[in-house]
Amino acid sequence: MIKVASATSSPTTPHQIAIPLSDSGLLTSEHGITQQLLDLHKADKKPGTAARILVGQNVALVIGVGSIYKPSDFAAAAVRAASDKAPLVLVAKDAQEAKAFAEGSVLGQKTPSQFKKDSASNLEVLIVCPEQVDIALEIKVAETIVAIRELINLPANELWPDKLAQEAKAFAKGLPIEVEIWDEKKLEKERCGGILGVGKGSVRPPRLVKLTYRGGGKHFALVGKGITFDTGGLSLKPAESMVGMKYDMAGAASVLGAVVAAAQLGVKADITGFMCLAENMPSGEATRPGDVLTLRNGKTVEVLNTDAEGRLVLGDGLALASELSPDHIIDIATLTGAATIALGHRYAGLMGSGAAVELAKQAAEKTGELLWHMPMPSELRELLNSELADMTNVKIGNRAGGMLIGGIFLSEFVPKDASWAHLDIASSGNNDFAPYSVYPSGATGVMIRTVIEMTKHS
Repeated sequence: MIKVASATSSPTTPHQIAIPLSDSGLLTSEHGITQQLLDLHKADKKPGTAARILVGQNVALVIGVGSIYKPSDFAAAAVRAASDKAPLVLVAKDAQEAKAFAEGSVLGQKTPSQFKKDSASNLEVLIVCPEQVDIALEIKVAETIVAIRELINLPANELWPDKLAQEAKAFAKGLPIEVEIWDEKKLEKERCGGILGVGKGSVRPPRLVKLTYRGGGKHFALVGKGITFDTGGLSLKPAESMVGMKYDMAGAASVLGAVVAAAQLGVKADITGFMCLAENMPSGEATRPGDVLTLRNGKTVEVLNTDAEGRLVLGDGLALASELSPDHIIDIATLTGAATIALGHRYAGLMGSGAAVELAKQAAEKTGELLWHMPMPSELRELLNSELADMTNVKIGNRAGGMLIGGIFLSEFVPKDASWAHLDIASSGNNDFAPYSVYPSGATGVMIRTVIEMTKHS
């Protein structure tokens, strides 16, 4: 993990200093870097690019920021470009920029891996600001998100439903968070047929983790999809589609990260989190296509495709959340491959109803996370009609509006007048490409900051 500190003056020893280069030129001219030097070192204005220029005993990292300068993105790019051999200096104009630098520095680093030697960075970052500034909370929350990324990156042989439940307890230790873990017997008693139905094919049984934080103010209920590995069940995925399915618990991990960070910040809101955990495996015990499951709210679902399992576990979680009559319900899930087809690899899809939708849009705008509001056309509901049960979990053979149909299914498990935001992070929860913004390759932890920001508006 990189080390980040603040100071009111730059060090006198050799260091690296990051300088932003925008479409209009360098945003600071204090270091004597001429256009000739920029051209010689092929400095690029494209966001995230970096050129190393020797300036006296120090090295200037000229970081491209494009047309819109975002301090956190600039800091993240600087961290990725810097060498561990000398401190990296970021000069902030004020306390607000210093805090953004602190967040971006921590979030921009490569996620450490316990399976790879020397994967953690030893870089030291010094944020220089003309005024004294406390960046401890920004660092703590960003480090929590990095730890959640590490959790999401774990392979399925190291993380299964009960292990993830125990990890949740460890994350909450020392914080004002109550942790309640429901095993398969408790899930059966509580009529959570969706979670049980998805998890019954695995020798590693399902779990539900309930996290409770009471900070006062409005009540937010968070629900996360936590499929620790998704084979597709008996509707088995092709081999290439199964790679990466360890990330299918990113929604539940994000709920954990949001609750933990809210407690660290002392957010003035009441938050109840539900992590819906199962491993979707094929076996002689697994749910079959055509089986009917009864979910928590009493609705029956004919399971036509066992690979559309996320909506089944979320149905139970959303029903439990709804029973608490919270002010806002937010669910986070790597729900549909269709989200990637519709939105590419960086945007999360937003659906829902009531005030939570606008709250999510405003929060994402403030954090800089990419979110796109999608419709839930009422005419698509009939595609989920079943002659045997209240509804099916998919329409076999239909490839239109897959992300939208997922949201419509989930809407059956929240009240019609609910303030509810559904965040589909299947497209952005994992980054298979080069790092960008504050996101490394691998798990991104996307939407954790947005959900935290939502809870601040009580």
